[in-house]
Amino acid sequence: MQLQDILFSQGFGTRRVCSGLVQQGLVMVAGVVVDDPAADFVAAGLNFKVQGIDWQYHEKAYLMLHKPAGYECSQKPSTYPSIYTLLPAPIRQRGGGAAAGVQAVGRLDQDTTGLLLLSDDGKFIHRMSSPKHHVPKVYEVTAKHAVDDKQVQKLLSGVVLDDDPKPVKAAACVQTGPNQLSLTLTEGKYHQVKRMIAAVGNRVEGEGAEKGSGGGLHRSRIGSLALPDDLKAGQWRWLTAGDLAAIASSS
Repeated sequence: MQLQDILFSQGFGTRRVCSGLVQQGLVMVAGVVVDDPAADFVAAGLNFKVQGIDWQYHEKAYLMLHKPAGYECSQKPSTYPSIYTLLPAPIRQRGGGAAAGVQAVGRLDQDTTGLLLLSDDGKFIHRMSSPKHHVPKVYEVTAKHAVDDKQVQKLLSGVVLDDDPKPVKAAACVQTGPNQLSLTLTEGKYHQVKRMIAAVGNRVEGEGAEKGSGGGLHRSRIGSLALPDDLKAGQWRWLTAGDLAAIASSS
């Protein structure tokens, strides 16, 4: 694969821009400056530098982001900054064209924090988002009022939301503190956790809080993949083969 095409596929600009980066001596492969845009390389696993920044070729992008509070999962946010501003430009521009860059796999509200997956693989996004696959997602909930066993049992047996007469059940629900729950869902309805907590007579702490402040809702796990302790709010990283295997085993 030509070096200019490798850079283009990884989001470093148009083909003309990528060709210019190479011609200007701003690209290194294996520690050597390459100034021929048409130079051929085996793309898979290729490590290179662009303007001094280390990069590795990925045919498809699979990322995890620790979403902080005060960010919208939208390319065109209305009130809060977009989560996509937390990613490097090449990640946002992968592939070029109107559908460039990675897309969030589902959404988290602006005041919800935690594990968010992103990809440019349409099949992966569909598999992870489709309710047919029942991928479990674990949320750590802090409620405004004390939680009791009656509320837990209601969440497990099913509550009715205002847009669907069919009861919605938690796949698992464990009380972890006086006002805390660990709630596992396999669906992805709009504001589902907040609405389920409201349906049992409680409320998610901090719901509707001021800009930039965190709420009481945090997604800690998707399938068998847990948010790493060392991935701080606002940070991202590539998913490893092990991460993808952990996700696949639960979808």
